[in-house]
Amino acid sequence: HEEHLRGGGAENGEVAGLPIVNRKGQVTIPKHVRDAVGLQPGHRVEFAVIDDGQVVMHKAGAGLPAELDRFDRATGCADIRWRTDELMKLLRN
Repeated sequence: HEEHLRGGGAENGEVAGLPIVNRKGQVTIPKHVRDAVGLQPGHRVEFAVIDDGQVVMHKAGAGLPAELDRFDRATGCADIRWRTDELMKLLRN
């Protein structure tokens, strides 16, 4: 079970698959965890510390996500999946 939570590859601020807490106390929730819990931009999460010191995170409530800004609403709407190098080549030519 722990391997499932730690796996998934590096994202922003991750080293060897482990997220890093930034100066503001923020951490990127790995994509495989967001997908497993069904988190989308604007969703709220709750944290609890249990007796043995482990932290449990879950999606807060069953309500609607908070108001999304225009950029969050556009995220994931593209029909074409570009690789960064392909997109940069197209934009630079």
